[in-house]
Amino acid sequence: MVLRPARRADLDALVALEHAAFVTDRAERRAIRHAIDSPTMSVIVALAVEDGEEVLVAAAVLERRRSSRIARLSSIAVAPARGGLGIGGRLLDAAEAEARAHGCDRLRLEVRADNGAGIRLYERRGYDRFAVRPDYYEDGMEAWRYEKALGSEEA
Repeated sequence: MVLRPARRADLDALVALEHAAFVTDRAERRAIRHAIDSPTMSVIVALAVEDGEEVLVAAAVLERRRSSRIARLSSIAVAPARGGLGIGGRLLDAAEAEARAHGCDRLRLEVRADNGAGIRLYERRGYDRFAVRPDYYEDGMEAWRYEKALGSEEA
């Protein structure tokens, strides 16, 4: 598994991943392109090698504001066939490192209240729930908001 920043050439694979990973609340192609090009966003992709070819199997999107030390993880998408392999955790680690590298000291995110695997991942990694947003997702599901203080990189 290789993690690296997304490139414009990854756009088609990122759109396909978005459709495979999410039933609702999918990012549109232009939003993904904007995220790749934006100086205040980072898109991290996970690539697996299959039959000698690199295949994009997961991605994370991190947002920052110039006037804030709080970064926001707006998405982690893992191809359904790759769930349970620890890819989400590796992307989360990479997103935290990216936030720290840009001077952020906290990372926030929203997760569907019915996403048990995501909730377990974030809570195991030290995220604390601090708010609930009712009717947050397109289908009316509430979002649980989480935050973690980002210490310095551990040795």
